[in-house]
Amino acid sequence: MTPRLKALFVHLLTATGAVLAMLAMLAAVDADWSLMFLWLLGALIVDAVDGPLARRYQVKKNWPTYDGVLLDLIIDYLTYVFIPAFALFRSDLLPGWTGWIAIIVITYASVVYFVDTRMKTKDCSFAGFPACWNMVVLVLFAAQPNFWVTLAVVVALAGAMFTNLRFIHPVRTARWRAVSLPVAIAWTGFAAWAAWVDFAPESLAHWGLIATSLYLLGVGLVQQALPERGIKG
Repeated sequence: MTPRLKALFVHLLTATGAVLAMLAMLAAVDADWSLMFLWLLGALIVDAVDGPLARRYQVKKNWPTYDGVLLDLIIDYLTYVFIPAFALFRSDLLPGWTGWIAIIVITYASVVYFVDTRMKTKDCSFAGFPACWNMVVLVLFAAQPNFWVTLAVVVALAGAMFTNLRFIHPVRTARWRAVSLPVAIAWTGFAAWAAWVDFAPESLAHWGLIATSLYLLGVGLVQQALPERGIKG
């Protein structure tokens, strides 16, 4: 296969995220949250592998007529932000006015964050919470906290998007990647398990989700507090 065809197939792989987003949205309209999250996890896996493939096959050079960055951002907004926000609103996790606050804060803050050219740091981490609402909302569905706790989490993370707090990219952030990448894979496994059993409260997957989520949320802050020599945010 020629380099150009390989680059094209990477773009086409990325584009499958749009189909997965539609399938997730259809499940969300039917309030089939488990199926919705399984489709979103599929999109998350595609998003995790298409970046390394794009760099390996040099898509900007070998198929420059397709803007892979723009394609990725469009799909990410649907799968990371729009559909999870809709699910949070339609579920009973945030009743009444709290649901309205959540969807307005999530969708508005996230679209502004997505166009911020300063979102990436030199070590390929994120400056500010990277709008991974698909992961946050899934954990909220599993943990089922009090609605005040849910609202506080949403508002706090939305505010964190516009700070210099650091959050890692499990694939691209090199520091501690030998730990972070397996933790991210474990998170995906626990998330699939939790969704597969329809978020049954007795499932041990919930504890795995909470533990891995705390690591993924906090490890960038620890790295920021203990910077490596020669690397600044």
